[in-house]
Amino acid sequence: MEHSGENAPPTTAEPAAATPSTEAQEPTPAAPSTEAASAPERPSDEAILNQQNHIRAGIAQIAPYIGEKAPLASLMAEYMHGNEVFVRKIQNLEHSYSHIRRTRGDGNCFFRAFIFSYLENLLNTLDKAECSRILTCVQSWRKKLVDVGFQELVFEDAMELLLQQVNGILHGNIGQEALEGAFQDDMISNTLVFLMRLITSAEVQRREDHFLPFILGMYDEPPVSVSAFTQRYVEPMAEESDNIHIVALTDALQVPVTVVYLDRSESFGAPSDSGDMSANVHQFIPSECGPPNEVQARVHVLYRPGHYDILYRRS
Repeated sequence: MEHSGENAPPTTAEPAAATPSTEAQEPTPAAPSTEAASAPERPSDEAILNQQNHIRAGIAQIAPYIGEKAPLASLMAEYMHGNEVFVRKIQNLEHSYSHIRRTRGDGNCFFRAFIFSYLENLLNTLDKAECSRILTCVQSWRKKLVDVGFQELVFEDAMELLLQQVNGILHGNIGQEALEGAFQDDMISNTLVFLMRLITSAEVQRREDHFLPFILGMYDEPPVSVSAFTQRYVEPMAEESDNIHIVALTDALQVPVTVVYLDRSESFGAPSDSGDMSANVHQFIPSECGPPNEVQARVHVLYRPGHYDILYRRS
């Protein structure tokens, strides 16, 4: 089945959803009764989830696509009151990472964090060999995308945009300020995310035998096919990413990635003698990159439930 251009990224933001008022209401005295007053009906889980999604959507429309680089310690302020596990894990994480760059929580955060962080790595390392490699790799995806059913008209502009960004870095025409500015532009930022989604989708479809068992194990009622999975959970903008997306994209572009998982679970890191607690770290190293113990990740991201931000290692 051919894919039409209807999945192309939006270039204008939807208006932010209004957040519910938190202002306290004066209670109305109840009339005397000999019967016990019935408790108010609890909102359904679906209603609660919808309310949370509305709040997140409003915040997402305000936040920049890519935020300013900030000390990792600034993340701790979000958890200082009432979440000791997070605080201890962040304190321990500071031994390895110095800074964080937040991304917009719009469902595209992994793809946006990945491609920005990768391009920034090319810019900071001035690795001409890697620039040349990724240019060849991206160009090779033209035929692969067509082979799985995408029309070239759908992705050619997005692919040219990515090639322009890499060439700009390679030839010294794009600096840090220009790169950050590009990712604040609706068209550029979302078009690059869109291309990452298409490449991820194509990689999953090309390796159906590898990915299908994982897809079937993810859902109580799994999609009927790999193609159905990619059309529903990979290609649409704002669909959140899982490990399948990360494996597929890192393998497709042969870019090693480190994901640091930060959550409330104490099982991911055992307390040390000093009482610290470590976050779980997972390396996504494509086999083509070499032995995992000899490969350094070019992209580091922090995962908090439902969201990815960019991490920076200490020098």
